[in-house]
Amino acid sequence: MEPDRVAVTAPPSFDDWVAARGASLLRFAYVVTGSQHAAEDAAQDALARACERWDRVGRTADPDSYVRRMVVNAHISRWRRTRREAPVEVLPGAGEGADHAARVSTADAVLAVCRDLPPRQRAAVVLRFYEDLDYPEIASLLGCSEVTVRSHVHRALAALRSRLSEEDR
Repeated sequence: MEPDRVAVTAPPSFDDWVAARGASLLRFAYVVTGSQHAAEDAAQDALARACERWDRVGRTADPDSYVRRMVVNAHISRWRRTRREAPVEVLPGAGEGADHAARVSTADAVLAVCRDLPPRQRAAVVLRFYEDLDYPEIASLLGCSEVTVRSHVHRALAALRSRLSEEDR
C-alpha cells in the first residue's frame, strides 16, 4: 500500500492572482471606503504592499482575506492622516483683498529695475534674496571678499529703493 500523497500546489503568481481577484478587491474597497477614488487608492496601497510580500502572502491559507485586511488597514491609515487636517476658509497669508495684478505689476517693476543694475550688484542681490545664500557663499561664488558683496547688496538696494520711489510718484 502506498501512503496517501498530498498534492502540494504552488501559490499563484501575484500577477495571476491580481488578474483573477483584482476586480473583486476593488469592489470590496469601494464598499469599505464609500468612494471610487478612495477605493482605488486603498486597493493600490494594499496591492503594492502585497506585491512586496507576495512570497509570504501567497502561501497563506486565504490570500484574499489577507489582502482585504490590507485594504481596510490602508483606508484606516489614510483616514487617520486626513482626520488631522483642519479645513480653513482662508489660507494663512492669503489676504482677502490681495490683488494678484498688483503683485505681478510690482514684480515686473522690480525685475525691470534689477535689469538696470550693474552685473555684479544684480548677481549679489539675486544670490542673496532669490537664492537665499549667505554673504560668505556669495563672496565665494563671485570671487570677491564678503565686504565687497555687502557693499554690492547695499548699493543695489539703495538704487532699487530710489528708482521704485521715483516710479511711485
